[in-house]
Amino acid sequence: MYTQTELGEYMAEIREHVCSRCIERPPGGPPCLSHGKVCGIELHLEGIVDVCHAAQGDVMDPYIEQLHNDVCSTCTECVTDQCPCPLHYLLLLAAEAVDTVDQRRRN
Repeated sequence: MYTQTELGEYMAEIREHVCSRCIERPPGGPPCLSHGKVCGIELHLEGIVDVCHAAQGDVMDPYIEQLHNDVCSTCTECVTDQCPCPLHYLLLLAAEAVDTVDQRRRN
C-alpha cells in the first residue's frame, strides 16, 4: 500500500518518462482519462508499481508475466478496444521510472 504522496511521485516520473512517449496519448494528455482515453497507467498505477518492485531483473519477461498476472487479469478494459494498452510496449520505461523514484528516495 502506498500513500497518495508516493503514488503521486511515481505518477509524475512515469508521466515525464513514459507518457511523453505514448503513441495513444490524446491531445492535451496526460492525464488521458479526462480527455476520453482510458489509460492502463492511470487505472492501475499501484499495481504497476507493485509489478516493478516484484519483478526486479535485467530481462523484461518477468515484468511482462507479472503485469499480465497481476494487472491485466483484473483490468476491465482487457477485453475491449482499449487493449492492448500502452503498457505492453512502455513497460520497460515504466520500470525504469519506478526505479528512478526508488533510487531518489534511498538517497
